[in-house]
Amino acid sequence: MPELPEVEVTRRSFADAIAGARVQGVRLGKPLRWPLGVAEQVMLGREVGAVTRRGKYLWLPLHGGGASGGGLLLHLGMSGSLAFQTRPAEPGPHDHFDLRTSQGLLRLNDPRRFGAVVWSESLEQGPAAKLLAGLGLEPFDPRFDGPHLKVGLSGRRVAIKQALLAGDIVVGAGNIYACEALFLAGIDPRAQAGRLSGPRCARLAAAVRQVLGAAVEAGGTTLRDFKDAHGVAGSFQMQAQVYGREGESCRVCQTPIRRIVQGQRSTFFCPTCQKR
Repeated sequence: MPELPEVEVTRRSFADAIAGARVQGVRLGKPLRWPLGVAEQVMLGREVGAVTRRGKYLWLPLHGGGASGGGLLLHLGMSGSLAFQTRPAEPGPHDHFDLRTSQGLLRLNDPRRFGAVVWSESLEQGPAAKLLAGLGLEPFDPRFDGPHLKVGLSGRRVAIKQALLAGDIVVGAGNIYACEALFLAGIDPRAQAGRLSGPRCARLAAAVRQVLGAAVEAGGTTLRDFKDAHGVAGSFQMQAQVYGREGESCRVCQTPIRRIVQGQRSTFFCPTCQKR
């Protein structure tokens, strides 16, 4: 599943190219997770504004067109990807949304169709407001620090990795990145979230920012088929300290990396470097 770094990498790969473009046409393929929610004609003639990201959602504001404001909220789901092409090929069987503009074609390919393209009046109204309401802070928000994490974890009896994956304290710490951040912070993924001390929360908040920042700079993680809007794969998987390395030696202490299952997701950790 594309996580926050992959979504941010995707945004960066086409945001500048599509900014200021005029919408010339819309094509819908097979239904996605939710209906578009507006007639395609409403978008024609509008100008694409600055593309932004909130969690794993992308927001494409569409200005003008003789109507009130609005835009498209996009989610890549489990297997979706966006491509921006100046000379697009004919749509394939898994190409379910095309936004044709004066500067190129933005196309959503999604074999499993868990992704979404939804019209919303703004980020503060309509479907967007509901879908984004429960999200925690962005990991690069200055407010996300040790004290914020400590308060958010207070009273939680679940394992710390599960608390990170919930996304209501901080967004973006998906399965791969939660494993890596917990290793960097020296925290066992099974540790009870509400019992983490202030200093450990500070280390973990810094680790989350560091890991996600490194992942964005590496172009995201490509385990199967993730590519950005220009078809470029990510390389963060080459930097992984624990994820996907079951049985291999820890790069720090040489202890074999362990794999367990938490909440139906694989967790990788070093039983020596990471303490409860």
